[in-house]
Amino acid sequence: MCTKRLTLATLLGLLALPAQADPVDILEAQLHASGPNQWRVAVTVEHPDTGWDHYADAWRVLDADGNVLGERILHHPHVNEQPFTRSLRRLSIPDGTRFLQIEARCSQDGWSHQRLRIDLEQDRGDGYRIHR
Repeated sequence: MCTKRLTLATLLGLLALPAQADPVDILEAQLHASGPNQWRVAVTVEHPDTGWDHYADAWRVLDADGNVLGERILHHPHVNEQPFTRSLRRLSIPDGTRFLQIEARCSQDGWSHQRLRIDLEQDRGDGYRIHR
């Protein structure tokens, strides 16, 4: 009897968690310096887009505290183009910023829990490259 209660409680707890069946995977980011504190950011993402009802619809750049510095809206599905890369131009990164994060969004599941972390003091790292 106790086992059944534990199982039922566990199942109810799992049902309360937000589902993310198909999160957007961030495969790579490249940052290109374009002027003082100005950057072009190119992000490669992958997602099993099925059409207008379910597709990767945005990615954004955040600072270490989670403040949004810029966002790239993806205006249509990329069903037959996976993975794909899109850029955000004229991203302003404030002086003194050392770490950035990039996260992506799906039209059904929302913002992914995966974040790509970028150390601006390193020209390359796991999943990113910086061109100064």
